[in-house]
Amino acid sequence: MFRSSIVILALLCCATARAEDSAKRPNILFLFSDDHAINAISAYGSNLADVAPTPNIDRLAQEGMLFRNSFCANSICGPSRATILTGKHSHKNGFMRNTGKGFDQSQWTLSKALHAAGYNTAIIGKWHLMTDPQGFDHWEVLPGQGNYYNPAFIQQDGTTKRFDGYVTDLITDKSIDWLDGRDKSKPFFLMCQHKAPHRTFAPPLRHLDAFDSVEIPEPDTLFDDYANRSKTLATNEMEIDRYMDWAYDLKVRKDERGDVVLPAPDRYGTPEYNRMNAEQKAAWDAHFGPQNQAFLKEFQEGKLTHKDLVRWKYRRYMRDYLGAVKAVDESVGRMLKYLDDNDLAENTIVIYSSDQGFYLGEHGWYDKRWMFEESFQMPLIVRWPGVTKPNSEPEQMVQNIDYAPTLLEAAGEDIPAEIQGRSLVPILKGEDVDWRDSLYYAYYELGEHAVPQHFGVRTDRYKLIHFPVSNEWNMFDLEKDPQEMVSIYEDPAAKEIRDSLTKEYFRLREFYDAPPLPKAAGTN
Repeated sequence: MFRSSIVILALLCCATARAEDSAKRPNILFLFSDDHAINAISAYGSNLADVAPTPNIDRLAQEGMLFRNSFCANSICGPSRATILTGKHSHKNGFMRNTGKGFDQSQWTLSKALHAAGYNTAIIGKWHLMTDPQGFDHWEVLPGQGNYYNPAFIQQDGTTKRFDGYVTDLITDKSIDWLDGRDKSKPFFLMCQHKAPHRTFAPPLRHLDAFDSVEIPEPDTLFDDYANRSKTLATNEMEIDRYMDWAYDLKVRKDERGDVVLPAPDRYGTPEYNRMNAEQKAAWDAHFGPQNQAFLKEFQEGKLTHKDLVRWKYRRYMRDYLGAVKAVDESVGRMLKYLDDNDLAENTIVIYSSDQGFYLGEHGWYDKRWMFEESFQMPLIVRWPGVTKPNSEPEQMVQNIDYAPTLLEAAGEDIPAEIQGRSLVPILKGEDVDWRDSLYYAYYELGEHAVPQHFGVRTDRYKLIHFPVSNEWNMFDLEKDPQEMVSIYEDPAAKEIRDSLTKEYFRLREFYDAPPLPKAAGTN
């Protein structure tokens, strides 16, 4: 009897210790968007800050840490997500492109590690890795890219269910519902992952006119001629001018343009309009219809120069993109309010990030992919009460391979040797740390938007980009040429820097065990 009492007491003590340990470990709320450029986050101080503020994301920066030099390893949706889950470059986690067999779930992932460590885990929203999520107690994800209006979600039992509403709002609703019903005896890891502001840049109905009355500044490089750099830039297919689709992107009906009369209900040539109910379509038509007619009248009367036309497309694109961002910012506000209202804020790490950057007219482009700064940079803001200093902005160069080891260390878990990133916890704590001096980049897609495979290295001041198939090299002095308009690779005065960067590029390729480079055109 006495021994039994001792055993029971010991078990109770162990259970109490485990409960206390769980209470000490921080919750993790990972807020993630798709294609959110830092130039569309006012905390980063862009020229859009006055016309398109993001107050809730800014609140995170004010109460936490904003990383000025945050970059992706591969500027494309699925590979970035795989990198975040594994802490490894694309060639090591196997998800190098958006196409293929899908993410290999047999490998180590952050979600499986935190789940095994006792975290209550969930992912809700955009997944985009083709195979079903693993390591999550709950998941509910969009099929592929998903839709903005009345989207379907793949359920954990394998069925697909459609929901009425706007996708950003629905993802937020579902995330809050999961937080309400989770196992509250455990710390949580929630990945709340938005589709917005990804193409087709469809804002919620409430924000269709949010930016109609503001003057959106255009970038200095909107009419870039692509001189003085790789010849591949001029052959790209992501220009606002030539490649932004009238119906799909710009919400101008093809029959209005006089091109191809499309049968209803594909009135706008986009799946979004087709998915709307009658009330949604009426609001959409009431907004875009009169604007389109006014534009087309000017167009057909020959009143618009070529540059006028590009500027009109740019403004339409930006108004819709920023309207979608506004809904994401509102979602962030709702999630922060939930933490405040439920006494969770003080023990929850909140991360805001996106899968990569995005072009908002810089170099005349939309989309991402290139190693140029606008798509290479990705937002990263971390609030960790009691750890991160409010309004802090570290200068270290960090990459999305660093996310997994950071969250593992924050949760008190060991970091596997196979992880290629480094934990940011010392930086989050404000400690002096011997940090990396360079970053490696690799883009593996084949032909999408006619952006070639390219690879490179970036230091705090210089960038070297290698285009193996066209056998070209570009190099930029980011201090003197922050917009990357003139390659100095062939400049004799830059030889010392060029040699140093080239050596570092091949050192990093060896360090990360990168695969062989693609062969130059015309070689066997």
